[in-house]
Amino acid sequence: MSPSDTAGLIDGGGVDGWTLPDLVRQAAAAHGNREFLAFEDGRTLSFAELDSHTDRLATALADLGLQPGDRLLGLLTNSLEFMLLMIATHKRRAIFVPINTDLRGAFLEHQVNNSEPRIVAVDHGLLERFDDIEPGSLDPSETDIEATILVDDGDYGAGAGGVLMGSAEVSIEELLETDVRPEAVLAAEPSDVCTIMYTSGTTGPAKGVLMPQAHCYLFGLGTARSLLITPEDRFYCCMPMFHANGLFMQVFASLHAGASAYVEKRFSVGKWLDTVRRHQITLTNALGVMPEFIWRSPPTDRDRDHRLRAVIALPVAPEWAAAFEERFGVRIMQGYGMTEVNMVSYTSFDDPVMSGCAGRPLADFFDVIVADPETDLPVAADETGEILVRPKVPFCFNVGYHRMPERTVAAWRNLWFHTGDAGRLDVAGRLHFVDRLNDRIRRRGENISSYEVETVINGHHGVIECAVVGLRVEGAGGEDEVLAVVAVSGPAPDPVHFLDWCVPRMPRHSVPRYLQFVRELDKTASGKIRKQAIRDAGVTADLWDRESVGYTVARG
Repeated sequence: MSPSDTAGLIDGGGVDGWTLPDLVRQAAAAHGNREFLAFEDGRTLSFAELDSHTDRLATALADLGLQPGDRLLGLLTNSLEFMLLMIATHKRRAIFVPINTDLRGAFLEHQVNNSEPRIVAVDHGLLERFDDIEPGSLDPSETDIEATILVDDGDYGAGAGGVLMGSAEVSIEELLETDVRPEAVLAAEPSDVCTIMYTSGTTGPAKGVLMPQAHCYLFGLGTARSLLITPEDRFYCCMPMFHANGLFMQVFASLHAGASAYVEKRFSVGKWLDTVRRHQITLTNALGVMPEFIWRSPPTDRDRDHRLRAVIALPVAPEWAAAFEERFGVRIMQGYGMTEVNMVSYTSFDDPVMSGCAGRPLADFFDVIVADPETDLPVAADETGEILVRPKVPFCFNVGYHRMPERTVAAWRNLWFHTGDAGRLDVAGRLHFVDRLNDRIRRRGENISSYEVETVINGHHGVIECAVVGLRVEGAGGEDEVLAVVAVSGPAPDPVHFLDWCVPRMPRHSVPRYLQFVRELDKTASGKIRKQAIRDAGVTADLWDRESVGYTVARG
């Protein structure tokens, strides 16, 4: 589907049928037993099996008590079971809540409390993450976990499940043996909130984005259209499916086009090109430092020996972007979006690759302006301001933050959604991403909430308060390194011991690289910590760098 074809997409029936269960049924009817997904453990799933298996699983979820509007929380790695549980949940008109598999401690506890799941699905190897969450720490009026679905990921930890103890425990294999009852498989509507994805806050806890069916549907449709995906294409997904990029922009974009996808649990630069070649990959996405890692890998005489035709890469740097295309014989595509607003722009195959250029906004679906962040008034072409977005199509946008009405209202000031990102629109109407505003930190493809990291660090017995910021340093691939400036009440702790205390309490990507221990933090007259001064100082001689002593954070 070309960009010029979109005018008719919403004519007539509007967004009728814009649901993921409808998309699954249509793909099953059109493509039958053709392979849709293949996983690194050797298992596969056809278009028809995705539909039939999720009918059985939806019936089983009904038997477990999952009702329309209930939440099923999934702490799941990239797997066949992830896809089945998501679509089966939607076929009950319930809400799927995929959460970051790095979460632990207070981070995990907040998202469990906020989402109020009726059912939790968890990989065996991640079960121990719930051990630190005691039943007494959850408000029983808010969280009533009735069942735990265990997924065999081949990794059996020693965890007992903590807050999950006392819920009915069942394996997904048992559930998939359930006979279908048609009355248990419900028809979804485009307006149904079907997914909650958590995006890190800057001044508060992580926010759960309420995503309607049509919003999730358009994520994949926009990507399929912009990449001109056909049934002959094959997507390589090695990004986590608990994020919109891996799930909607890769897996569901493939489903829209009747293409296939090969799914791995994580990215590995050492085997990336071999995987592309072996699995006949034609399309893939690379976020954060991934494309630069690929570029900096040693060249070989087989760098063009593959079928790969395009890579969505964000961000790209001017010193290697064009050279990447030349070396690997592929097109780099870029875009702009976020969980809340969908993907609102893409470059085209006719655009030259330019660092930060996200292409022209998808004008049939979104209004996009760049405005003065103080007044919300549009700025002139090529001037930098805040990127503001609003939808033109019903239910193709978030409908708020779960149980955070004040954050929802703040984001929607003057009836524009405020992205918190700085950008500009050039004279040709192309959107350019410039930087982030305020306290956002981005590391290893993840948004990091400085507030949540500070909350954990402030729980250390010797800490008075702290300030967490992101620093741009050479070699970080356009991403941030995390610095924590910590005010302590006594002698400064040993940095290694301090990080040893932090590691089990926060996601791997949130663990600070730099530490500085001080007696007090510099503040404004109104008592706010002067974070900008910390950023402006950058990496100074008095910072302790964990890389200087070879301190590494193992994957949990």
